Amino acid sequence: MKYTYEQIAKMIDHSLLHPTMTDRDLEDGCRVAAKYGVASVCIKPYAVKRAVELLAGSGVLVGAVIGFPHGNSATESKRYETALACKDGAAEIDMVINIGKALGGDWDYVERDVRAVCDEAHAHGAKVKVIFENDYLTDGGAGLGSDDFKIKLCHLCERAGADWVKTSSGYGFVKQPGGSYNYKGATEHDLALMRASVSAKVQVKAAGGVRDLDGLINVRDLGGSRCGATATAAMLDEYRRREAAEKSGTATAAPTGTLGRGGY
Repeated sequence: MKYTYEQIAKMIDHSLLHPTMTDRDLEDGCRVAAKYGVASVCIKPYAVKRAVELLAGSGVLVGAVIGFPHGNSATESKRYETALACKDGAAEIDMVINIGKALGGDWDYVERDVRAVCDEAHAHGAKVKVIFENDYLTDGGAGLGSDDFKIKLCHLCERAGADWVKTSSGYGFVKQPGGSYNYKGATEHDLALMRASVSAKVQVKAAGGVRDLDGLINVRDLGGSRCGATATAAMLDEYRRREAAEKSGTATAAPTGTLGRGGY
């Protein structure tokens, strides 16, 4: 295998963010995260305290989303929500930028918004991942093309103190021509672009549609250090299957990753 089990498992932020998530779902999800030794669970703010209890001693961090999923909360609300989550035990914060302000070119607002969350989280010893929601940025904005817009956001977030820049929330649904909603999530192009647009001190996280081991490996190949996922068990069980086949001499060539054709 190209990477060790721990290297792959510690890329995963096990996502427990579905709108209908119950307390039982939270508990089951935390057990999965602990069983597979992932990096963290990414959960709603109200659930932080319970997740910290469930994951005590497991080595799995608790991360909370802020201003999720569309980034529309007032800056002070985001800051306060961050403070509460950190006091409850969150070690990581996944915040969403104010997408409309960014598209309108109010860069000072966007930077202050990100900085407020970063400053608050860092004061509590927590790290921050800043979500762009790239599905909404395919046409660019504020007089910039899509790539230049994302590059500007990367530079802005690094100045504001972000520890990660992140492609998507997993809930950035875009209305399609037929009236249905869908999203691409992380793409090969965006991951490479974002990795090249921040310094080595800022990491990159993929999210949205990463459903198999090959996609996860491809994220790492492209320089991503974290990946939001719900298919954690399937991906890591597949790793163990391939690892065992490799050791027994029965391994076959793994398929290539699926990035580059829209997402995962």
